[in-house]
Amino acid sequence: MSKPLRLSILDQSPVRKGGSARNALQQTITVAKKADQWGYTRFWVSEHHNAAAIAGSAPEVLMVKLADETERIRVGSGGIMLPNHSALKVAENFRLLESLFPGRIDLGMGRAPGGDRISSALLNPSNDFSEQSYRQQLDYLQTFFTDSAGTQYGPILAVPQADTIPAQWILSSSGGSSQLAAQYGMGLAVARFINGQVSPQIVEQYKRSFRPSEMMAEPAALLALFVICADTEEKARQLRKVLDYRLVQMDKGRFEGVDDYETIKDYEFTLAEEDRLRYVHADRVVSGTPDQVKEELTRLAIEYDVDEIMASTMTYHFEDRLRTFELLAEAFETVAPVHN
Repeated sequence: MSKPLRLSILDQSPVRKGGSARNALQQTITVAKKADQWGYTRFWVSEHHNAAAIAGSAPEVLMVKLADETERIRVGSGGIMLPNHSALKVAENFRLLESLFPGRIDLGMGRAPGGDRISSALLNPSNDFSEQSYRQQLDYLQTFFTDSAGTQYGPILAVPQADTIPAQWILSSSGGSSQLAAQYGMGLAVARFINGQVSPQIVEQYKRSFRPSEMMAEPAALLALFVICADTEEKARQLRKVLDYRLVQMDKGRFEGVDDYETIKDYEFTLAEEDRLRYVHADRVVSGTPDQVKEELTRLAIEYDVDEIMASTMTYHFEDRLRTFELLAEAFETVAPVHN
């Protein structure tokens, strides 16, 4: 890590128990506006389906509102689950966004369905979930962005035409997708919040294999993970238990809203749940006071050789979520970055 560590946010618009999706989306807008003021580099929103606990199902729609409500922060998808969509429609959506907000749009993409297989099949009945189809979609996407697509009957243009191209990123929780990011000259977002055991070697391999593209002359990598930051160790411990409880419930296929600490504080994790938390989930999360979190995030940034951390969090009380991002910004003394 040779550059100052930059901070970004992945916001999933979490819905708390007893809360509403409308409130969750309004809270996402508030977080984006605060992140813009606090010097965060980018603000991404996710795509999830058939999960009541997450309101973010259409990042390309939400991004319009977020970019309009902010001034300089980059706004992006984290990510568009490409197999659910037509490559042409994705290109047109993001060209439109880039035309409205030039130089501020990120197209983050992933291969996962963003939900269960049934939902994904309904979103795109032609989806066969194969790696070959995913690569083909990425190929198509590049031809649409470079105006080189066509058939024997003539060119196929992704409209509107734009002077600039949105930055493209691949979300990767394993090695395969990182090589695609290098091949296409895209940024790499390492999804440690999904897979805590993802190897730092994928960043090394990505940088070694990177091919410069029209959108990126040099490799760019960030590390995304769950972060909890609180004023005291006790508060951080309480927020961590809420997130841990949410993760083990998701292991059981329960995707209800985020619980209040007071309702789960006496819950005792089973031995099996403790094993899952210790061996599967622990490395997905960094939690503690500002100094503790800064130290650990800095260590991870060095280990993964990235100069950007993307933080995501889930709390019952919105104030705790907002405070996490405020304390992070204060700890790292962030300033408004120059767009790359």
